[in-house]
Parts: sequence; C-alpha cells; structure tokens
Amino acid sequence: MRIFITGAAGYIGTAVVRELINAGHQVVGLTRTESGAEILQRLGAEVQRGALEDLDCLRSSAAASDGVIHLAFNHDFSDFAGSLATDLRAIEAMGEGLVGSGKPLVVTAHANGHASEEAAFALAERGVRSSVVSLAPSVHGEGDKGFVPRLIHIARERGASAYIGDGTNRWPAIHRLDAATLFRYAVESAPAGARLDGAHDEGIPFHHIAGVIGRHLNVPVVSIPREEAEAYFGFLGLVASLDIPRSSGTTQELLGWKPAQSGLIADLEQGNYFNK
Repeated sequence: MRIFITGAAGYIGTAVVRELINAGHQVVGLTRTESGAEILQRLGAEVQRGALEDLDCLRSSAAASDGVIHLAFNHDFSDFAGSLATDLRAIEAMGEGLVGSGKPLVVTAHANGHASEEAAFALAERGVRSSVVSLAPSVHGEGDKGFVPRLIHIARERGASAYIGDGTNRWPAIHRLDAATLFRYAVESAPAGARLDGAHDEGIPFHHIAGVIGRHLNVPVVSIPREEAEAYFGFLGLVASLDIPRSSGTTQELLGWKPAQSGLIADLEQGNYFNK
C-alpha cells in the first residue's frame, strides 16, 4: 500500500513510518520543515511538503494514496479549541479525497467525543474505511518528551517524587513501538467505524510510577493532598489525579494485535529516562 501519513516525522510518526516500510508498504510523509524532510528521507519515505492548514494538499495527497494515517496535531494548549478546529478541517479534507474509495483513513483521537471523531465515523457511511485510534496518555520509549519526563523533571526540581492522596489512581500506557504496530494493523485491516484502544498497561497505580522515579533520582517519595496538586505539579496537577484505566482487549481481538514491548514500569527501570 501507498500510505500517506501526517505527523510522519514526529515521535510516534517516525516509529509508524519505520513499521510500515519494514512491512513492505510505501510511505509518503507530510512535513513542513527541512529537518522533518531529512528524517523521512533517512527512513526511506517519500516527502510531501505541507502543513495541516494546507487543505488542498491534504485532499490531493489522500486521493493519491491507498490509505491515510493522521497523526499530526498542534499541541498548543493555550489554544486547544483552535487546534481541535484545525484537526477537524484536516480530517474533513482528507476524507473528501477518499470518499467512495473504500480506502482506510486512520485518525488519532485527541479529545474523546470531539467533532473530529464524529467526522471520521461519519466518513464510514460515505465509502471510507475510517477508524479512530485512542492511545493511552503515556506513549513511552526512546525520545519520549511527554508526561513521564515531565514528572521526572518536577521531581528533580522539587527534590521529591509525589503522588496525590493514596496514589491508587490508575494510569494507562503503551510503548511507542506497540503504538506503531497498532497503526499498521489499523490501516491494513480495521473495519469501517472501528474505535481502537491503544494500551498495554491498563492502569498502573500512580504511586508505583512515583516510586520508581524517586528511587532512580534518590529523592523521597511523598503523598500530597489534592488541594496542593496544582502548586506541586503545575498544569499537570489535574492530570496526575485522574483514575483512567483502559483496556485494549477488544481491539486485540478485533485486529489480532498484541503489545510486545516492555510496559512503562519496566521501561523506567532500564534507567534511560534518567540519563538526562
């Protein structure tokens, strides 16, 4: 298959590109930067210059492909509504290029129940084999710059690794290479209208994560009350208190996909997250 990928030069995107090429697919990756183009070329992908705002480019690139994986998203939380609006327009444009073809469009969820997901599922009624992948909030592995590295930074800065209350709230995670495999399975065989859950660790108690971080940094592991969470964690205060277990059992049965990489705790125990 000739697969068009947005966000192809990113943290998850590069793993998806590598996974697809190793499986024999041809990849066309969207990027707006010279550095992104160089990354994609090194991986063996074709480069399509453009951005999510270039709707004509998205539409024509989707139409010229055998399938699309949409990974790109502007993580500007100062204008999250604007980012979601851009995401919706991009999905609609790529969908227009695929209507009536029976070709796959795999969309990444960024806000449950948002119009982007609804647009993707609506395309399933218009001859597009559309599906939505909802990844666990921690996608860990080499190059991670997300939630867990931020927790490590905070623990270093404050001299303690904290959890909220009793720390039994559960946090799901998936390795980026398992996520890449899931996207390949989705573009190859997910049925139209499928919602796919990308999780390996279904729910790690938060105090376990804090404990590993504290041990590797040699700082105390402490409980803090909920009302102090924002002062300690900053904008992550609310997130660090969430209990959001997630199962990918249905997705595994549907696609025959199975996570094969290490879980988050094992990944942390290897020590690479702390060599910075």
